[in-house]
Amino acid sequence: MDLFGPSRTKGFGGNYYALVIVDDYSRYTWTFFLTLKSEAYKAFKKFAKVIQNEKDLKIKVLRSDHGGEFQNESFENFCEENKIMHNFFAPRTPQPNGVVERKNRSLEELARTMLNEYEVPKYFWVDVVSTGCYVLNRMLIRPILKITPYELFKGRKPNVAHLKIFGCKCFVLNNGKENLGKFDSKADEAIFLGYSFTSKAYRVFNRRTLNVEESMHVVFDETVDLEENPFESNKTNAGDEEYFKEALDRCT
Repeated sequence: MDLFGPSRTKGFGGNYYALVIVDDYSRYTWTFFLTLKSEAYKAFKKFAKVIQNEKDLKIKVLRSDHGGEFQNESFENFCEENKIMHNFFAPRTPQPNGVVERKNRSLEELARTMLNEYEVPKYFWVDVVSTGCYVLNRMLIRPILKITPYELFKGRKPNVAHLKIFGCKCFVLNNGKENLGKFDSKADEAIFLGYSFTSKAYRVFNRRTLNVEESMHVVFDETVDLEENPFESNKTNAGDEEYFKEALDRCT
């Protein structure tokens, strides 16, 4: 596991850091987004309970750097109570922890590419990293084994039929969120940001309400138009800080 950050731009929810955890065998990856470095222990403790219950297996070994977020009394006590060996690599020598270091680099490069493709405001970096991780788990092929991390970890082939183009225009149904008149529009124009952290739903940015929503009732327009930026409108554009500042404040 490793932590990257702080991001120069605060993400939705006030996050500045990302905790990346990689299963050494399958290379299946999880990302957790934090406001402070000190939240790393709380995030890992919750993750450990959930994943050990899901797999009915025990975590045997952790590997991390000597960062204060990992080398502290709370982590030490947790590992001692649960009989977990916590390995550290030498200071200023990231090579022994290359698995997660390379994964961090892949996620950062992928996020940078996705943000720049449609000139997406950097406030969405949390959604971009999460979406990149979601896709990599289902699309990468492990060398020699010739199967994806998802199949190795879950024991079944991933379904990729629901994957959509990041940043594409979409329309989200107003299914009971607001009281509509007889002739009011039933859908709002939105921008696709990724996949829900906790359910089988899509995450979209509603351009009318300036909120990030999760919904299954989404219709996508994935046609590529290089002349049109989905984050631009008649009144706003991707560089307009005031437009997205209101949206960021609502979600913080």
